[in-house]
Amino acid sequence: MAALGSPLSTFRGLLRELRYLRGGVGRSSRDAAAAQYLREAFRAHRVTSEKLCRAQHDLHFQAATYLCLLRSVQKHLALHQEYHGRGERSSEEVAGLVGLKLPQQPGGKGWEP
Repeated sequence: MAALGSPLSTFRGLLRELRYLRGGVGRSSRDAAAAQYLREAFRAHRVTSEKLCRAQHDLHFQAATYLCLLRSVQKHLALHQEYHGRGERSSEEVAGLVGLKLPQQPGGKGWEP
């Protein structure tokens, strides 16, 4: 299993992804209900003594998994936008994509006698 990193970096990453989902860099996510819930959950599961706190590790693992999901969805959407097809293309356009040129028919439109 890969290392999870620090809970603070996971928390910051989740807030960053929430800010991205809300639609911009300049908008604050402090007032969002999801951000308040995350803040309260991370504060409630802090380690306050030297004992092993299984609840904190479970919360951190779930938060890191959710952060991975959010980042993966964001990357998937970016790749989908970049490489998604535009629908049906004409034969001339397809030939131009691969560097070919269709031959011109004599007489203009077709083989009319």
